Amino acid sequence: MRLSTLYLEEKEQSRQEGIQEGIQQGIQQGSQGAQRTLVENLLRSRFGSPDADLAKIVDPMLALSPEDFAALVLQLSALSREDLLARF
Repeated sequence: MRLSTLYLEEKEQSRQEGIQEGIQQGIQQGSQGAQRTLVENLLRSRFGSPDADLAKIVDPMLALSPEDFAALVLQLSALSREDLLARF
């Protein structure tokens, strides 16, 4: 009897940990999606409809550290399309 109680407790704990892990993954994926949308909208508002070259730099921009990303966003209005593409 004691073993089945321990088993059920362990099973419930594992289930709860799985739920928490799933929630964290969902939050992370949502955050990444929001960041992608932000970058795409910044590029669209600065350079118009994005072409293949601009689309290629979205992932490298997302890989920047928060400090480097913030600096790039602040500089974006002064950068030409060619200058931005040259950075990546």
